Amino acid sequence: MSSRPDVHILVLDDEPFTLMLLSRQLANLGFTRVDTCDNGQAALELVDDTAHAPQLILCDLNMPGMDGVEFVRKLVEHGYSGSLILVSGEDERTLHSARTLVQAHRIEVLGSLQKPVSPQALFQLVERWVPPARVTKQLQGKGYGAQRLALAIQAGELINYYQPKVSISDGKVVGVETLVRWRHPVDGMVYPDQFIGLAEAHGLINALTQAVLVQALRDCASWARQGVSLKVAVNVSMDNLTALEFPEQITSAAAAAGVEPQSVVLEVTESQLMKDLRAPLEILTRLRLRRFKLSIDDFGTGHSSLAQLRDVPFHELKVDQGFVHGAHSDETLRAIFFASLTLAKELGMEAVAEGVEDADDWSFLQKTECDLAQGYFIARPMPADQVLDWANKWGMRWTSEQLGGSFPKRRNRRQVL
Repeated sequence: MSSRPDVHILVLDDEPFTLMLLSRQLANLGFTRVDTCDNGQAALELVDDTAHAPQLILCDLNMPGMDGVEFVRKLVEHGYSGSLILVSGEDERTLHSARTLVQAHRIEVLGSLQKPVSPQALFQLVERWVPPARVTKQLQGKGYGAQRLALAIQAGELINYYQPKVSISDGKVVGVETLVRWRHPVDGMVYPDQFIGLAEAHGLINALTQAVLVQALRDCASWARQGVSLKVAVNVSMDNLTALEFPEQITSAAAAAGVEPQSVVLEVTESQLMKDLRAPLEILTRLRLRRFKLSIDDFGTGHSSLAQLRDVPFHELKVDQGFVHGAHSDETLRAIFFASLTLAKELGMEAVAEGVEDADDWSFLQKTECDLAQGYFIARPMPADQVLDWANKWGMRWTSEQLGGSFPKRRNRRQVL
């Protein structure tokens, strides 16, 4: 393996044997700049040393004195901007909690390793590290103003990208989820986390949603004219669901585009639903009466999931990607996934698995009774003019891989358990 002098790595562990083992494994993998510390305080001193500050830290969780969890908190206080790999002999649920905590502190965690650490597992994680200069920077701190966003909406600078949803049982492309982008004339492609909050804070979200919806309906009608019938899903904000005229606006837009209400799915993020459901419940019920489809997005991430399912007439339940990706090998995620799936089936709802990132995720879903899937393994979001071409290629991919055995046949859920 070639030398990797570009990465400065710190190994933090209170066991001398582990320090020696990990250092040797890293050297064998080509990493030449490796420091070791046997306690958190010494590691923090190294972090504060500008000339020798590590870019990647392998951190043991269970250490005397300052344990790994406290060390992570100290890293934040010391302004650490590098990445972290957790190393521990603890159970997977404890490791998962620690990973979640690190991410909450906004420190990049590449993953976790169980002791004793295998060279291959170590290699797979350290290879994920990307030098900061190669990381695509998001447009944070640009300070877009409400007036500039309003102008962008009026000028048609917002464009839709679409991520396909496919049937797990037969591979059929059944619909797409609409994901808005801002094609800024100077900054290039700006992602929604940079402007959705701004729109909601300054009363622009209804205009934004209308722009997204009209474009999505137009594209849906265009695909239908070309012989491909797809349901199009659009995310709606809480502010949309407090505007009593919203059902009329959507109904008129669909009629103008020549799209049947049954082909439109309105996705509501569970965590957005307010305690006072009177206005949203009226609007959602009226939309259902008009035959629009309703979907509860990111299911399991809010605080009152069951109450929302009881009160709101949803057709579709989208299992959050945090409970899908990796469920094939994680007992806890698998239990939550199957609980969500069972709930959807009992309530007569269609179940959609989000975050299908790789072949293992897909193979796992094929052995369940989940209905639909979306994620990078299937397709990344794409412009409208690429959807039909992708659908043709997906059909060929499905046929060839199904015949070749790469797409496993669906089995009964009990066989998975």
